[in-house]
Amino acid sequence: MKLENVIYCGDNLIWLKKFPDKCVDLIYLDPPFFSNKQYEVIFNDGEEIRSFEDRWKGGISHYIEWMKERVFELHRILKDTGSFYLHCDWHASHYLKVMCDEIFGFNKFQNEIIWRRTPFSGSSKSRSQQLPRSHDSILFYVNGNKWIWNAPSKPYNDEYLKRFKWKDSKGYYRKTLLKTYSQDTLEKLKSENRLIEPTKQGAKYSYKQYLDESKGETLIDDIWIDINMINPVARERLGYPTQKPEALLERIIKASSNKDDLILDPFCGCGTTIAVAQRLNRKWIGIDVSPAACKLMKNRVEKNSARGVEIIGLPVNIDDLEALPPFEFQNWCIGALGGTVNPKKVGDMGIDGFTFFNRYPIQVKQSENIGRNVIDNFETAMQRIEKDRGNIIAFSFSKGAYEEVARAKTKGLFIELLTVDKLLEYNEEKISDKMFEFF
Repeated sequence: MKLENVIYCGDNLIWLKKFPDKCVDLIYLDPPFFSNKQYEVIFNDGEEIRSFEDRWKGGISHYIEWMKERVFELHRILKDTGSFYLHCDWHASHYLKVMCDEIFGFNKFQNEIIWRRTPFSGSSKSRSQQLPRSHDSILFYVNGNKWIWNAPSKPYNDEYLKRFKWKDSKGYYRKTLLKTYSQDTLEKLKSENRLIEPTKQGAKYSYKQYLDESKGETLIDDIWIDINMINPVARERLGYPTQKPEALLERIIKASSNKDDLILDPFCGCGTTIAVAQRLNRKWIGIDVSPAACKLMKNRVEKNSARGVEIIGLPVNIDDLEALPPFEFQNWCIGALGGTVNPKKVGDMGIDGFTFFNRYPIQVKQSENIGRNVIDNFETAMQRIEKDRGNIIAFSFSKGAYEEVARAKTKGLFIELLTVDKLLEYNEEKISDKMFEFF
């Protein structure tokens, strides 16, 4: 199994079970939150919208069990010196921590990092009887007794520099209290002209701490308020509503890995983790269930690297496509035809997408033996948007469907019925890449 600079497409649980024990240095995962939402993914040019669900009909217990299977495998493949970061929010963070404590061990928990997504602005927006929610949680675990750690820091801010407000011939300094000291320490500081004797009876000694003697930076604690969500017009914005900023992943990767270490993101989405890992000279593996997302992250990484990126597990047969979630199946079919997804999700009249150039309507059915009624309804939709050509994609069609297509032709409506196996015969890689040219 390839374990370096590769994207795996499919259910991460299936792929993770194939990984050898203790092979990964750092794991970051940003799984679907238990938020009962359906997100709309609008890529850069606004042409394609891909819907994906964050719904858990079985409730929190179902969600935690679904996550537990995956975290168990992630713990197994993590090196003894490795680190694990689980990104979550208020919906399930407490349940996830209990689950991770059980798998990793309570003593392996290091921090709950609070990431404030947006700067405090004193907003007047309010919700009924609750405070505004403005942060996510990142649960940080380790796997052994010693782990890779490069303590994150940041330069002194202006407020801190103001403390160095005194000056002598050696430069600017601040007065730092001597909490404990010996007589030898006092004599040494006095000989260096750094001792500040108390001016009041009973007060303690202080000493001169010079600015140029300091490292010029302070350690970062577990509350991160200096990294904001991505600006809607920022260059790194790709359209994913849950996309995290590169600065956030850079801090995590630098803190818990070194050059050439292996980074894994099992819910890779638009590929922020692997893109940052590539830039920081780390090895990486990305996994995502969406073929469209896998191609997106491939293009993203290759755009800034001379090295090609391999995707393993893209749908290559009927069984693969039948197993896709409905939205991903729809997205694959429209992409294979070289089209774009319909941005209207309400009142779309059964039109799932449009061909890339002439904007003819496309309808996708993830089922067999599509009948006459589907064709009849599609004719009505075509007439409403004043199009005389269209495509319907499904696994198979009934005799009645073909008869209805022939009848529609006599009315000047030309409908092409495309079976999924025919799409597979096309050069799918070449055609569907049209969807990602704007990257």
